[in-house]
Amino acid sequence: MFQEFKTFIARGNVMDMAVGIIIGAAFTAIVGSLVADLVNPIISLFMGGLDFAGLFVVLDGGEYASLAAAEEAGAAVFAYGRFIMAVLNFLIIAFVVFLLVKGVNSMKKKEEEAPASEPGPTEIDLLVEIRDALKK
Repeated sequence: MFQEFKTFIARGNVMDMAVGIIIGAAFTAIVGSLVADLVNPIISLFMGGLDFAGLFVVLDGGEYASLAAAEEAGAAVFAYGRFIMAVLNFLIIAFVVFLLVKGVNSMKKKEEEAPASEPGPTEIDLLVEIRDALKK
């Protein structure tokens, strides 16, 4: 059983998938930072200081100064601002993945369209050269 597991793990597809997951997790952290640290402040600037992450509705009707205060008090909250941020993160990640796939497909297409190296002389060309060389 251990040998089968070792063979399974050593396959190229499994290793490629593992690398993809690790890079994907790192990429998600980068996009999360992009949204939180760059996109949100710009949106906030145009929306008069509105911070999406802090938008919430308390379902039991209580009054809380912030989402963190409501959660700390144990109130049931509908944190729709976090949902907006998750959707924004998803859209940015999906767009970047789209651009990456489009770039890779473009490179593959160029490789397929690129002519192979110049073909050598044909048989007839070689025979003509031999004939001309023998005439000399």
